[in-house]
Amino acid sequence: MFILKPRKSVPLSLTLLVPVVAIALTLLMGGLIFGFLGYNPVEALYEFFVAPLSRPDQIGNLLVKACPLIIIGTGLVFCYRANVWNIGAEGQLVLGAMGAGWLALSFPDAQSPLFIFAMAVAAMVAGGLWGAIPALLKIRFRTNEILVSLMLTYVAALLLDWIVRGPWRDPMSFGFPLTKTYPDAGLIPALILPGIGRLGQLHWGVVFAFIIAACGWFYLARMLSGYQIKLMGDAPRAGRFAGFSQSYNTMAVLVISGALAGLAGMIEVSANIGQLQPNVSFGYGFTAIIVAFLARLNPLAVIVAGLVVALAELGGDTAQISMGIPKVVTGIFKGILLFMLLAGETLTRYELVRVVRIKANQTPAQQEES
Repeated sequence: MFILKPRKSVPLSLTLLVPVVAIALTLLMGGLIFGFLGYNPVEALYEFFVAPLSRPDQIGNLLVKACPLIIIGTGLVFCYRANVWNIGAEGQLVLGAMGAGWLALSFPDAQSPLFIFAMAVAAMVAGGLWGAIPALLKIRFRTNEILVSLMLTYVAALLLDWIVRGPWRDPMSFGFPLTKTYPDAGLIPALILPGIGRLGQLHWGVVFAFIIAACGWFYLARMLSGYQIKLMGDAPRAGRFAGFSQSYNTMAVLVISGALAGLAGMIEVSANIGQLQPNVSFGYGFTAIIVAFLARLNPLAVIVAGLVVALAELGGDTAQISMGIPKVVTGIFKGILLFMLLAGETLTRYELVRVVRIKANQTPAQQEES
């Protein structure tokens, strides 16, 4: 019989190897799936992971696709390092988009260049408050934050759907569930690179995503409060002896994660859509969970992980157009990758140990043989 036994120490090489092996095994299983479906595995993998990088404008689109994943993934790193499991980033993204949308629709004649930053603050407040709900219930009533945050995602989606079909619907939308378009001051401008111009849909939100990831790393690695988050996640008993509060820690990380998810929702709408509609996200909140684990809960590595996952998303669109591969295959890729990452995480923290049952009537020689 085999059991899982915690490792006394985890080698750094094993920690770095897990994401690489997970990606390699995902590609291998993906190739087998393509072959089973009747497609050329090599050609299909090329369309998924190489073709999207063949044109400069596609590189810009890749960065845009990775932008919300990086921001949300950074927030989820805070939660997961504290051993608090926020699964509701999708709902917090929606609330952030609604908070920013409320401000944009309330001031349709806004012209100040600072208005976009006010919308960002409104989005972070809305997302943070939505994230505070599962934190408060966990602290006061010991509820499970996984279930509460997940259920709140569906509440947020239905709330958005009701608002765009009812109170906030544009009378001139011909019955479509859309709000009025944001004022120009509420739109994130395109990013024009010197000597290159514009790359696809590239916008300034991508720059802020990189800055947020870097700030997240600095906070966790160099700040005392960041150390508190990591300590309460790794050794909560030691943290309590040091005078840290588990309740404060839970509230802080869920509010931070919710605020960043809300900011991602604001950027997604203001940069790419320009108005609220029933669907303002394409599963970014759930996909960012994969990004956080692929990055090994390191905010800087979230940038690379976000680009890898965004490449799979973009490649799914390319493969669907060029080869007719169903878009659902992208979801299969993400599911396999998450499974491999979690399996690798388990085998990193634990090792398989063979346990032998010794009968009471066995002689020492028989015990040694068994």
